[in-house]
Amino acid sequence: MSSNNPGIQAALADTPRGAFIASADLAEQISGHSIPPRAVVQRILKFLPPLSRDHTLLYVGAGSGYVPAVLSRLVEKLYVVEKEPAIADIAATNMAGLGIENVELIVADAETDILLDAPCDLIISGTFLQTPQNLLQSLREAGQLINLEPEKGRPPSLVQYERRGDRLERIKTLGWVDFRRNTDDVLIDLGVAGEDVVRKAREEAVTSGKPLLRTLRRMINYEEADLYRRLAAQKRGVSFIELDKLLPSLDPRLFAEFSRTFLDRHRLIPAYFQENQLMVVSDDPDVRLEAIERLTTADSVNVLLVTPADFQRLWSHLTITQRGDMLARNQLAEVEQPKADEDLTGSSDTSISPYLVSIYEGILLEAVTNQASDVHIERYDDRVRIRLRIDGELRDLGHYRLTPRELLGIVNVIKLRAELNIAERRLPQGGRSRLRFGDSSYDLRVQTQPSLHGEHVVIRLLRQTGRAMTMKELGMSRKTAGHYQRLLNNPAGLVLVVGPTGSGKSTTLYAGLQELADDGLRKVITVEDPIEYSIDNIQQTRVRPDIGFSFANAMRAFVRQDPDVILVGEIRDQETALEAIRASQTGHVVLSTLHCNDAVDSLQRLYDLGIHPNSIASELLAVIAQRLAKRICAECRTEVEPDPVIMAELFPEGAPTGFRCFAGKGCPSCNGKGTRGRVAVIEYMHVNTDIRNAISRQPPIGEMRWLALDAGLSTMRDSALDHVIAGTIPLSELPRILPEERMAPETRGGRRETQ
Repeated sequence: MSSNNPGIQAALADTPRGAFIASADLAEQISGHSIPPRAVVQRILKFLPPLSRDHTLLYVGAGSGYVPAVLSRLVEKLYVVEKEPAIADIAATNMAGLGIENVELIVADAETDILLDAPCDLIISGTFLQTPQNLLQSLREAGQLINLEPEKGRPPSLVQYERRGDRLERIKTLGWVDFRRNTDDVLIDLGVAGEDVVRKAREEAVTSGKPLLRTLRRMINYEEADLYRRLAAQKRGVSFIELDKLLPSLDPRLFAEFSRTFLDRHRLIPAYFQENQLMVVSDDPDVRLEAIERLTTADSVNVLLVTPADFQRLWSHLTITQRGDMLARNQLAEVEQPKADEDLTGSSDTSISPYLVSIYEGILLEAVTNQASDVHIERYDDRVRIRLRIDGELRDLGHYRLTPRELLGIVNVIKLRAELNIAERRLPQGGRSRLRFGDSSYDLRVQTQPSLHGEHVVIRLLRQTGRAMTMKELGMSRKTAGHYQRLLNNPAGLVLVVGPTGSGKSTTLYAGLQELADDGLRKVITVEDPIEYSIDNIQQTRVRPDIGFSFANAMRAFVRQDPDVILVGEIRDQETALEAIRASQTGHVVLSTLHCNDAVDSLQRLYDLGIHPNSIASELLAVIAQRLAKRICAECRTEVEPDPVIMAELFPEGAPTGFRCFAGKGCPSCNGKGTRGRVAVIEYMHVNTDIRNAISRQPPIGEMRWLALDAGLSTMRDSALDHVIAGTIPLSELPRILPEERMAPETRGGRRETQ
């Protein structure tokens, strides 16, 4: 063997592996065997017979050119056979970049006859050859062939053959070679993470006991599905799949054939058979298959890589499927079925089963992994409906087929966790509970509502991270963000964020609080119902109406706590509004929300609450009104032709020259929707002297809007068009977020305002 060959270390040192792993070249075919780690190449070279500069060598499988480049420095002449022309071109380009000239690339199938100028002293196959005998004529007498051969349940081995006359004789097995790169190696190769980051992540993972990939993903802030998709492309025998596409092919019976402990320890879930190949699901890119290969009669085992969230969802789904049929049948046999027209609101059954608990946890898991804001659980006669609100739209979870009796049990589970009265089904109730998923925790706001056929439940999920979104993350324009920042630096005054329910008002307020928390120079106190997001360095308080601690009571107490900024979750009544005005009059910046349609409407809302116009005029600093629009998926955004109907509404006198708009085509990143996430469309009204004078006169709200426009009101239409032109939101979102009368430039006395 050539382990003592002094040229091996020099050949490895003179061949920079990084020259063969440019991300643009990392096609699916070029992975694993093709760009093995340096330690693997060194192990292969250790098994080879002694090489000298006068030897001629044939290598099968060019890959990216890394292994051939190393070998070329050890022999006089190297032939490389590659059946894929595109891969051969990549290898040739990479080797030419290093000035390697003693390599001849042959585009051919090594399983067929290969014509060489002269027989070789040694042939090495970097891929599995089914019939190595076909290479006999390319090998000199007594020459050796080193073939890579698969072994079930373990890494492939290098097997040594020797030419003896007209046949190849197997000499011995040299040893196994594991070509697989660890995930951290792949990420370095892809340029996703640097070696220093990987080293820190590895140290933190050892200290915390958490998986390396979870720690590393947090450090590099990479979208989970995209990261796993790229990792799968670099793993031989591994492909990425989304759970929704996997479920139709799933065979739940396979899950019952293996020990839960075994599957959990190896992070594997058997999914289905495909042409005597066992497809298994894992969330570990470095998963080892040797153990499960010994337990199955399948010819081979292939991995379907999913995200950790989808792995947990699948595990929950299979557990529910397996136990559900049996437990549900037993429960339905023990409990008398309600009549078709029976009102379940009067039922006294409060039994809880592990099956129903697992269903509820599965629903919450679906909500978290789909980044839903709300869960809706409803019953219509004998039909139970479960829906998630994702990016503002409700979507059905059709695979949960519950009976009315099961729904009653799930509602009891929800009530118990939210500390609600499970015996009370006649009145609405509200409560809260908590959920932990991976490294994240969620505050769950639970609201039950009696209906004709049973109680409906709405659960709002609020992620607790210790930080809120910043103004930049909200998509706020630089101009509006500058105005907002200036408002927070005022010595006193009232700032309102207004809009309908679910328009992101609290998120915008929290963005301002995060700026103050990061600055740390001002004391900030909040009173909320409930506390939606926990923010470090902010003193947050929850109202307790049951003991008489309301928004107004909290405000009166807060002014004695020496705050600089006070946040009131919502101004709901006259008492809270008056206390907010008084707090701003005593030298505090007060932030709050109102439910109304636009910035000018907020003035009428304050009038209706009984606040004197002069008090509003003196204390109000600005009003921010907003809606949420769907954000175009950045992965599949493309320029499209604008809808002529929408354009006619937007520009009655003709569209501006060169107007462009964008939309998403649909891709795996956005599940084919073309949109992913939402962005705020904002109307901003700065209260200057002209507006203060107008507020004091309390003119009709229509006239007030025109005064605001004259004073520089930045309308929601302006903000929406900016987002459309920037390619942030699709044009089709405008009719959904803008009233019909606000689509076109607003007119006054027959004169159209400038666009």
